[in-house]
Amino acid sequence: MRSSPSRRQFSQTASAQGATASAAATFARILGLGLAVLAAPAPAAPLDADLLLQGGTIHDGSGAEPAVADVAVREGRIVAVGKVVPGKIGRTIDCRGLIVAPGLIDLHTHSDETLAQPGVRPCLNYLLQGCTTMGTGNCGGARDVAKFLEDVDSNGAGTNIAHLVGHGTVRGKVLGSARRAPAADELERMKALVAQAMRDGAWGMSTGLIYAPSSYAETDELIALANVVANHGGIYVSHIRDEGDRVVEAVAEAIRIGRESGAPVHISHFKSMQIPNWGRVRDAAALIEKARAEGLRITADQYPYTANSFSLADATLPAAQIQWCKPSDLGKRMAGEPEFSVLVRRVIADQLGRTENIVIAASKKFPGYVGKSLKEIAAEEKMETVDLVLKIVAQEAPQIVSHSMSEDDVRWAMALPWVATASDGAARALNPHEHHHPRNFGTFARKIGRYAIQDKVLSLSQAIRSATGLPADIFGLSERGYLREGYQADIVVFDPAEYRDRATFEKPQEYATGVRYVFLNGQVAVDGGKPGSKLFGRALRHRSTRQGE
Repeated sequence: MRSSPSRRQFSQTASAQGATASAAATFARILGLGLAVLAAPAPAAPLDADLLLQGGTIHDGSGAEPAVADVAVREGRIVAVGKVVPGKIGRTIDCRGLIVAPGLIDLHTHSDETLAQPGVRPCLNYLLQGCTTMGTGNCGGARDVAKFLEDVDSNGAGTNIAHLVGHGTVRGKVLGSARRAPAADELERMKALVAQAMRDGAWGMSTGLIYAPSSYAETDELIALANVVANHGGIYVSHIRDEGDRVVEAVAEAIRIGRESGAPVHISHFKSMQIPNWGRVRDAAALIEKARAEGLRITADQYPYTANSFSLADATLPAAQIQWCKPSDLGKRMAGEPEFSVLVRRVIADQLGRTENIVIAASKKFPGYVGKSLKEIAAEEKMETVDLVLKIVAQEAPQIVSHSMSEDDVRWAMALPWVATASDGAARALNPHEHHHPRNFGTFARKIGRYAIQDKVLSLSQAIRSATGLPADIFGLSERGYLREGYQADIVVFDPAEYRDRATFEKPQEYATGVRYVFLNGQVAVDGGKPGSKLFGRALRHRSTRQGE
């Protein structure tokens, strides 16, 4: 057995080792210059690029901590993120003190309904927030996928467009307005339409389960169609069946559809509406968290406002309680059916009592009502608010803004890591005859500028991720949503001190401030805060995996 060294032996050994180490250190100092040269990485070679964004604070879309670095772009793609030694550079922009991030992605818009309107195609209300890609075809959709994407190819758009096939459109083509389940052959025709839309470039299928005809679909029908979407590598995107009293049950249905179809599920404008339901968004989120823990792919999006917007008829006469189709027939039926009349009036009064305020956003029949609340109009016309609603919906279904959500719920939900930012708005031109929701002009600047930078409800990195990398991951938008070498050069540069929403419920058509530059597919779409005249957006087509055909 080897004996332990004595203290003296240990001291002598240590001294010898120390002398050896000292000699090595002296030798290293003598050769210090040479060692430094050998150890240091070789200087980066000069890089040629069309564009160099220099010295900005980089948020790459992953949610990671930011870093000061450069971004180089050549031929429409990012070729470097880091310290760049400039070679031949087409244009250099000093980004010191500015945020450089991936172009923002709005998964939930209705811009397919507005893009062809005069002055709308540049999408300035989104572009000036830094948005470079919009999702369309939401809430059941109303546009043929192939034709709509061909229109974008032919006529351009101010942002990229990723389209969904609408379940309402598919059902309407096969069943019209029939309130029944499809027969076996009808379901096969619907499945074929969904499959064709996926081959035409749709990223998935959307539902609007509070709107006819999607509201007539039973869960099994949705599972069958979502399975087709899953076989093509797409996503099931749902305006769920209820966002009020039964929001938890509606979320459970969406989760079931994902579990049984195999499709990823994305829940649109995640919220719990109406005063009695404030706080239930947390119960719904708990269901989603449980499903995600089981391995299901469930995500959601949210807009950072306490008001929603849809038609007055949908707001006051929900299909689940009032089975009727034509507003023009409502008065006649009420006159002939006293019990039905009592039911309608009771439902309208109940719905009005669940919101803090309802404002008319747009109306062709009643232009004088635009921008006014129902309470204001009823007082001016000396009539009951229920009677005013009946008068209006008998002639049209105007868009409204309904203040029906809790600020606490909004703040709580936006910090969830699986909740993306999305506007539920549409591309719009300035129009003095409209008074739409301010989310059309301010969603992203509000979420990032107010809630992250100003109020610190969530970190800036997380807020930017919710509008970049996360939505790209949800839809599977490859080569977008991140600042990475080889990715498409969709980039926004903004001033964190100035990036804010200006649109309010009183003045909803105010552009956001603070965006200095937007690069779309490598082209300059916003330069020094000013949008250009060219349209650089593209139709983004999903590549179907064509499984199960």
